[in-house]
Amino acid sequence: MLSLNTSCGFCGVSTSTKAFQFHFRTSSSPFFFSPLNNFKLRSSIAKSFSTFSNDSNSSTEEPKSNYAGVLLEEIVHDGGIKSGKLRLDSWISSRINGISRARVQSSIKAGLVHVNGRVVDKVSFNVRAGDEIKCTIAELQQLRAVPENIPLDIVYEDDHLLVINKPAHMVVHPAPGNTSGTLVNGILHHCNLPNVEFSKEEALSDTEDSDDELNGFSSQSSSSVGLDSRLSMASIRPGIVHRLDKGTSGLLVVAKNEHSHMKLSEQFKLRTIKRVYVSLTAGVPTPVSGRVEVPVGRDPNNRLRMIAVAGLVNSVKARHAASRYKVIEILAGGSCALVEWKLETGRTHQIRAHAKYLGVPLLGDEVYGGTKSMVLSLLRPRTTPSLHSEMFKTVSGLDRPCLHASTLGFQHPHTGEQVHFSCEPPVDFNDILSQLRRIGSESISHSKAKFLKGVL
Repeated sequence: MLSLNTSCGFCGVSTSTKAFQFHFRTSSSPFFFSPLNNFKLRSSIAKSFSTFSNDSNSSTEEPKSNYAGVLLEEIVHDGGIKSGKLRLDSWISSRINGISRARVQSSIKAGLVHVNGRVVDKVSFNVRAGDEIKCTIAELQQLRAVPENIPLDIVYEDDHLLVINKPAHMVVHPAPGNTSGTLVNGILHHCNLPNVEFSKEEALSDTEDSDDELNGFSSQSSSSVGLDSRLSMASIRPGIVHRLDKGTSGLLVVAKNEHSHMKLSEQFKLRTIKRVYVSLTAGVPTPVSGRVEVPVGRDPNNRLRMIAVAGLVNSVKARHAASRYKVIEILAGGSCALVEWKLETGRTHQIRAHAKYLGVPLLGDEVYGGTKSMVLSLLRPRTTPSLHSEMFKTVSGLDRPCLHASTLGFQHPHTGEQVHFSCEPPVDFNDILSQLRRIGSESISHSKAKFLKGVL
């Protein structure tokens, strides 16, 4: 484990094999691109993408991170069709390494793909052996997000990615009502980021723990010839692979190029990313450790809230969600608990919804039942009169759910090494934890969380 001093004071990073060197840069990063063999790749827009050549100067030219204008011409071979059917978008994605499928889908829908000389705008079109495919990659839409000089707590940075300790109350990316002051605004000031396009169906659907109202990322209409209004269904998020709620603090990885974004997104989709959260709950879960496998869907009575639904409920369109939890410490005579969560899926508000389902909403979570009055009602009977005033002041100051993304682990998209990052909860979380411990604390025998050593 290598320790790294940052503004949070408790962050660390390690790799499974050898140590990384830390690079803190503000310059734009080079783009990693490794095309597969035996396909023709050239640019129809000279300024957008450099052609491959044998010129001596070509080796020194910095590769581009924008695929716009790239032209793929290739014949489909028998070896590429294993099950007898292969979608057009899947086949093109497999031939251009590092590009998102949604970017390919936008190109298809814009009429930029020909099969045997005819325009095909259906992404699910099945290709056959011998088909001649010609595809031009569409331009990305321009973003309204502008760079802003916002301080960032950077835990790790290299040419391919950033790991950031996001503070509570910061929105990850611009959206209606939050057009500035977001993490994306700050990162754009720090370095260049790729614009990565998602369809509505796939936009961070399996990689988020965030507010759905943020899904409408504003973007300007594209100026590219041949792109029609169908592209407005897409969402552009520069470098963002996953998100955290506005009120959630902790670790977030950001891709610096499209190849890294694709590789990291694949890991989220395959659920190989290690994500550990810690929370303070109103009450103690029973049993003290377990697995919650209850679908999560939107609450039909409140569109800003999700609900964990056991069984089939016609009024709720729920998605599979699974979380593992473990009580680390029983606090304040059983009024509260310090709980560790490990996500198997990443649904919107998953931990908050599952905590409510267990009957232990997060402290400070006004949306899911962890209200100030509810917390005080639990604490008063177990608190000595001399501590009532101080406890009331502390609880009254809660202005966000007590949830922190403490650990993040993944395979580095460029080196292939397993990397691991950890960061302690911020001051507001530790302040309430300290107060609860003064009332009473009982550690659970199955061990104490490693990151909590040294916390008051």
